[in-house]
Amino acid sequence: MGFSGCASARRVNGTLFRHRETELNTSSSLDEAALFYLLEEWALSSPGTPVKMFLIPPVVCLVAGVLIIPPILFVICSRCSIRQESRYMLLGNALLSDLAYLLCYTLSAALNAARVQLPKEACVLLLFSLAAACCGGLFTAAAMVLDTSLAILFPLRYAAVLPPSRTRRVIVLLWMCSGAFPGVFFLVLWSTRSFLPCVLETCSVPVILMLTLNGTDAVKLCFWLSTMVIFLCLSLMFCCYAILYFKTKQSGIWEGICSRASVTFLMHNTVFFSHLFPLLALFVESFLCVNVVIRLQTGIWVSLIVCNVLMILPKVLFPLLYGLRYREISASLKSMVRKKQLRLVSPAPSPP
Repeated sequence: MGFSGCASARRVNGTLFRHRETELNTSSSLDEAALFYLLEEWALSSPGTPVKMFLIPPVVCLVAGVLIIPPILFVICSRCSIRQESRYMLLGNALLSDLAYLLCYTLSAALNAARVQLPKEACVLLLFSLAAACCGGLFTAAAMVLDTSLAILFPLRYAAVLPPSRTRRVIVLLWMCSGAFPGVFFLVLWSTRSFLPCVLETCSVPVILMLTLNGTDAVKLCFWLSTMVIFLCLSLMFCCYAILYFKTKQSGIWEGICSRASVTFLMHNTVFFSHLFPLLALFVESFLCVNVVIRLQTGIWVSLIVCNVLMILPKVLFPLLYGLRYREISASLKSMVRKKQLRLVSPAPSPP
């Protein structure tokens, strides 16, 4: 049954749902009815042009990511001296996760803007891939901060603690955790039958994210546990940044606003707050929605702004601020551009 069919069925059986709510008087049926009514209202009353306008930021960021990320990955993989360092291997893994996230989310946003109805299984697969890519990027960013902390705080033991072979195992472990973390939640939701068919057939991440706050207890538990894990990762990153700052404050590398240490620290904080701000926005939105301060449909519009703009921008900022910041990578990219220009400029033919 497509989404329009679900909405029509809910419209015809609206009185029946109200009777069931009164008879059963259970929170799960009330939430289910509310979700169906909200989906119907959103499908019938949401204007198409503003929703399609929200497709522009993901498409622009995807194009920018495709132009920036593959060359950096090529440099990391092609240069033996670069791919043997832990920081570059973690950077490549983070860039790969961000590119996968951009591809999955742009595909989801394009299908939603075109009102294409996906089968339930395809929607679950797309959501799982999106969640795994998001977790992979976040976990790898936290691992990069830990790697930097180890290199600065324990420079003599760093090579023994984190050799390239161990870094590869860490990357494999990160991907396993990135797949297992959303996989457990999907299994819990599937076993408790908390996935509503009509909700999945919309396959809109902002809508599904907003509806989790009004779903069953299992859905709410998964939402809040995910939020806690993200906060823990960001708290770990913030603590590492603070420790590095206070440990290196007396070393003299912070002299001048334009010093390399100050610019690097500003770059780290920019990426950190670009990840933190969307989470805070979703947290405030969820608090206002749960306490009925804002309407559910207003919450969906806020979720559209957060998901299509605020959560996409860090995926483009990351390769610009991190990948092009490393001297070895930027030098390799510049040499590649020079070689290409020299090949394109052919020598002028000699006069007869």
